Amino acid sequence: MSRKKIIAGNWKMNLSHSEAMQLIRDVRDWKSGFDGEVIVFPSFIYLTEAVALLKDSGVKVGAQNCSAKESGAFTGEVSAAMLSSIGVEYLIIGHSERRELFGETNEVLKEKLKVALRHPLKVVFCCGEPLDIRQAGTQEEYVSKQLEESLFALSDEDMLQVVIAYEPVWAIGSGLNATPEQAQQMHAFIRGKMAEQFGKAMALQTRILYGGSCKPDNAAALFRGADVDGGLIGGASLKANDFISIIQSV
Repeated sequence: MSRKKIIAGNWKMNLSHSEAMQLIRDVRDWKSGFDGEVIVFPSFIYLTEAVALLKDSGVKVGAQNCSAKESGAFTGEVSAAMLSSIGVEYLIIGHSERRELFGETNEVLKEKLKVALRHPLKVVFCCGEPLDIRQAGTQEEYVSKQLEESLFALSDEDMLQVVIAYEPVWAIGSGLNATPEQAQQMHAFIRGKMAEQFGKAMALQTRILYGGSCKPDNAAALFRGADVDGGLIGGASLKANDFISIIQSV
């Protein structure tokens, strides 16, 4: 089954206002025959302008996080309803930095998924193992638990709105990356888990991205895997030329 590829840029907490706007324009103005989806995930304060600048361009806008609550006295939080109301289409949930630095558990992420899908936002759900788990050879059990405890309560209808991003935590921002063989192996495992829970047809429709030190010089090899449907790109998405090169490598 042919799945539409995705190249998504997670900007994290980077770029001044002028730098962010220039990067948005550079990505917008790049003309290509790319038949997949391009998504940018700027910081919250740039989202409204990003949506306006990218209107009708084909480039989608996503947010890096949202609250697990609908609304209320939660100072500093941003709700899924707010994001949807300004035209944001995608949302990252479960990035390893949110899990590790902000203590987001599988149960919290399950609640975030519910509220995001109600509004409705499409979700890029991140999963992946840290170095000690990889070294112990228990990465499949670790990732399986993340999927089971956060995703498996979803209906088939909701699951159609979810993209999975596999990020080997040991490769994020480290300069290391999984080999193409390691990436394909885990992506195939994840697709197999989806088939067990949701059926083979759903598993074949689910797009699974690779995230973890993906750069122009290794992207093509990583994306060749039969179960690798694109990338969630971190540092390399902050430079227009690098990000565009990665898109071209698909």
